[in-house]
Amino acid sequence: MIGKTKTPIVAIIGPTAVGKTAISLKVAPIIGAEVVSVDSRQVYRYMNIGTDKVSGAERLRVIHHLIDVADPDDTFTAARFVEEAGNAIKRIMARRKIPLLVGGTPFYYNALFGEMLTTSLASDVEVRMSLLKKAETMGKEYLYKKLELHDPELAIRIHPNDLTRIVRGLEVFYATGKPASWWYKHGKKIKSPYDVFYIGIIRPRMFAFGMIELRAKRQFDGGLIDEVRWLLKNGFDERFPSMQGLGYREVVKYLRGLYSIDEALAYYIKATKSFYRRQMTWFKKFKPVVWYDLNEINEDAAVLKIVENIKEHTGVK
Repeated sequence: MIGKTKTPIVAIIGPTAVGKTAISLKVAPIIGAEVVSVDSRQVYRYMNIGTDKVSGAERLRVIHHLIDVADPDDTFTAARFVEEAGNAIKRIMARRKIPLLVGGTPFYYNALFGEMLTTSLASDVEVRMSLLKKAETMGKEYLYKKLELHDPELAIRIHPNDLTRIVRGLEVFYATGKPASWWYKHGKKIKSPYDVFYIGIIRPRMFAFGMIELRAKRQFDGGLIDEVRWLLKNGFDERFPSMQGLGYREVVKYLRGLYSIDEALAYYIKATKSFYRRQMTWFKKFKPVVWYDLNEINEDAAVLKIVENIKEHTGVK
């Protein structure tokens, strides 16, 4: 087993729409693994179509963790992810199964496998709601400029359209009087207990873009609009970070009469392609990683090689 003082962990990473889930569903039964989802949107209940969750039948065949663990009006922080993922990993290993992390949220991976704060950063629901209301009336740009003023170090690392992280950064500042970047530097930390090995799944960009377009159209035709309509009817509206996710925010604007349905679909596709590019920028920094281009290697052959990678890293025979 590699790493005598750390727990060997394998993660399947890659940008959206390249086939990570399909690969994991083939790999997991072979090695006796359970999947720990590393997806910042699939944690939310009632949000199934727009987050492209694995089906109930697939979850009966391969156990998945950290899916449907929060309501849409909840704020699921990276600190909470670290805590719940750590607990899931311990439970999986206690049952002599292999934890297999799968997903495309780089921020969660960094939180889990980097140095971790021993305590969660402050949270204040009233401050958060106030900031989200300002985003509605004054725009994301206004809040981003506030973040640049109060926490320029954090602002550099956040995309100006990433409302969830902008609001979280400002929430920490207003709740504690100190910027989040200060807490990351000066808060008491512990080193990650994991020895991670990354398996990357990629496709040529234009192929992935085609898959993004097909998936978005399938979601629109397959009930995403009704899903969002139900969420709004039940009080889960655009005030909450969950509803700022790709697809949901565009459909909300369609239902509010701000976009036509064609505009909502076009903006969703455009935003997802931008997200793909940002994911690749982050994942290129991850190490150690072995990349598999599924347009260059047969999927079944890739599965066999990935199984070998996992066995070698974890010491499983």
